[in-house]
Amino acid sequence: MAQGSDSSFLFVMIAMFVVMYFIMIRPQMKKQKELKAMIDSVVKGAEVITNGGILGKVSKVKDDYLVLEIAPNVEVVIQRSAVANVLQNGTIKSIN
Repeated sequence: MAQGSDSSFLFVMIAMFVVMYFIMIRPQMKKQKELKAMIDSVVKGAEVITNGGILGKVSKVKDDYLVLEIAPNVEVVIQRSAVANVLQNGTIKSIN
């Protein structure tokens, strides 16, 4: 009788792992993949918002860094991973 309860326990554990994979792990991996693709697609002239809330236009693209123009003649260097979202061109002008 103990053998039956051991196999049912194993089945329940496997079923819980499968459910956790489809509810938590898989969507998170998909979101990370989309974020990485968005960050890698940033080009010169793109308007972005950083994780800190800074809006700017990309003036230079380096390997792991971007140079953002946040005001006329004011540039900051940020890591690519600090980009939270790529905005449509003209967004910054419409806000000002």
